[in-house]
Amino acid sequence: MEPAKKKILLVEDDTNLAAVYRGRLELEGFSVVEVNNGEDALSSAVKEKPDLILLDAMMPKISGFDVLDILRNTPDTANVRIIMLTALSQDKDKERAENLGADEYLVKSQVVIGDVVARVKHHLGIDTPAASADASAEKPDAPAA
Repeated sequence: MEPAKKKILLVEDDTNLAAVYRGRLELEGFSVVEVNNGEDALSSAVKEKPDLILLDAMMPKISGFDVLDILRNTPDTANVRIIMLTALSQDKDKERAENLGADEYLVKSQVVIGDVVARVKHHLGIDTPAASADASAEKPDAPAA
């Protein structure tokens, strides 16, 4: 029996970009729920109970920072993994996200989709080929360097 698919809540107001991320995440075997504004992100996070949320910062209705703050202060969503994925590259924005409880802060212009997928897998504890290679280096029967 296959393990249940991990569910990702993708919060992105650029529908073209969202479609690209959704397609790649689904190819990687994830179940993806896509919403395009902060208000829908909050209701979907509670209703869908995702394993991880990819959250854009600049969105209509409620900003990603406010969504993050609300999710972290809501018992049902306080422990959901949240990766901020944003165009905001300033340190003050990254610090704000970290202070509000983001698990990671990725700047869209500095990552490719493969990096994002790798970080999603990392936060969900899913082995990637690189991660397994690292793990084998820690096995006690591996020869000492």
